[in-house]
Amino acid sequence: MISANASHSLDTLLARRAFEFDHANPILADLPKETSETISLAYGDADPRLFPIKELISSVDGLLSEKRDAVLNYAPVDRELTELVARRLQKRGVVVDEQNILITYGSSQILGLLPQIMLNQGDVVIVEGPTFLGAIEYFVTQGATIETIPVGDHGMDIDALADTLQRLAAHGKQAKFIYTIPTHHNPTGTMMPLANRKRLLSLAATYGVLVLEDDAYGDLDFRGEMAASLLTLPGSEWVLHIGTFSKILAPGVRMAWAYGPTPVMQRLRKFQSDQGAGPFITRLVSYIAKDGWLEQHINVLNSAYAYKYATMRDAMAQHFPQDVRVSTPSGGFFVYGYLPLDMPARALIDVAIAHGVSFLPGTVGYANGGGTHEMRLAFSFQSEAHIVEGITRLGEAMRVHRAQG
Repeated sequence: MISANASHSLDTLLARRAFEFDHANPILADLPKETSETISLAYGDADPRLFPIKELISSVDGLLSEKRDAVLNYAPVDRELTELVARRLQKRGVVVDEQNILITYGSSQILGLLPQIMLNQGDVVIVEGPTFLGAIEYFVTQGATIETIPVGDHGMDIDALADTLQRLAAHGKQAKFIYTIPTHHNPTGTMMPLANRKRLLSLAATYGVLVLEDDAYGDLDFRGEMAASLLTLPGSEWVLHIGTFSKILAPGVRMAWAYGPTPVMQRLRKFQSDQGAGPFITRLVSYIAKDGWLEQHINVLNSAYAYKYATMRDAMAQHFPQDVRVSTPSGGFFVYGYLPLDMPARALIDVAIAHGVSFLPGTVGYANGGGTHEMRLAFSFQSEAHIVEGITRLGEAMRVHRAQG
């Protein structure tokens, strides 16, 4: 019999893993400390003015009028939503087996689940540098050893990837998966060319490595095109693809999907305790997307975000020092900046905040300490007027920082 003891603590009941990441993440310390007066160019929030409010309200009314019992009771994921995802993949040239579609609560759910089914402590995961901050957090939390591949003007450096895979193999190691954002990359905005995509999959097949394709921004293409998903290329049997409705409906909808090899999808499904999302929200997404409305809405988004990017581009050309280099994205939410040696991002962000504007220092996108002279600027959330004002303030902050020596 265990007697009551005042010295007992609930901490003794917790698993060791619960304490492994109590220490502060040094990357997060570089996030800008904004105030209510700050024009934030740091975070990739969607523009609330573009949310389809009327359509969402109408769809909720329609669901509650037509399918009240089905949407408000216990039920599996809506079959029509799975069919919608299948049609959207087929439109891009993917040969779809609907059994391998997994509806998820946001794409981040897959970033959290995949390490659970694939990683043991110390296993190698390959990521881009820079990359999505949240992905690094998920992988490190699950005990991954991170290998970083640099990103250039054409996305992931495939030569560097080949060298890394060869080095790992020479030491008897195998990466478990490669995490990549080949289309409208977050944070750099770059686009991986088709030849590089094919070579990426060839390397994955050669070394037996899964490729996790994060396609969060695939629909947001200012050219009115869609890049070839890795799922459509030779070697696609090594691809796990994730897409999301968050960027094309609203982030608060938290609805996404995954598609990939049967063994992976079966195990992901077993670990997905909540079945992806409730019947109401899954039916809402399929309901609002019917009759081609979603594709029309995506066209509206692309026109609006293209104009916001052009506004930022023109403002940077006018107000930034000439030795600040910036990317030229063809879609997505972000512009990436490369700062001169006398302008480290960590120092510049303090001056920028004092001038009433913020950006995301490049350091938060690296697992290996890189990005000290890089920055991400989001044009997605702010109005055109605030974009111009924010870039004007940031340009002044750059000049003040440089004058201070």
